[in-house]
Amino acid sequence: MKKLAVLLVIAAFVGTACFAIAADKPAKVTYEVKMGNVTFDHAKHEGLTDCATCHHTGDQQPCKSCHDGTKAPASKDAYHKNCKDCHKKEGKGPTKCKECHVK
Repeated sequence: MKKLAVLLVIAAFVGTACFAIAADKPAKVTYEVKMGNVTFDHAKHEGLTDCATCHHTGDQQPCKSCHDGTKAPASKDAYHKNCKDCHKKEGKGPTKCKECHVK
C-alpha cells in the first residue's frame, strides 16, 4: 500500500511539472528575419518527436538564447539543419526558402 501511495505522489508531481511546461509554450512562434518571417506551428509538431530533439538543453529556452553564433551555431544554421533535414527525412513539410519565409 505504501508503494502505491509513493507511486501516486510521484505520478502527480511529474504530471504537474509536465502540465506547467505545456502551459508556458506558445502554439505558434514567429521568427522575424530579413528573408521573410517564418512561423513555426509548435502545436502541430508536438508528439512527432520528443522535446529534446529541438530543445536539446533540457530547458525550454528560446533557441537564440544559445544559438547566437558564439556559444553554439548561429540560429539560422541550426534552424535550417534541424528543420529542413527533418522535413526531408520525413518527406513532408516545407524545404524550399519561400515555403517557410513569407514577406
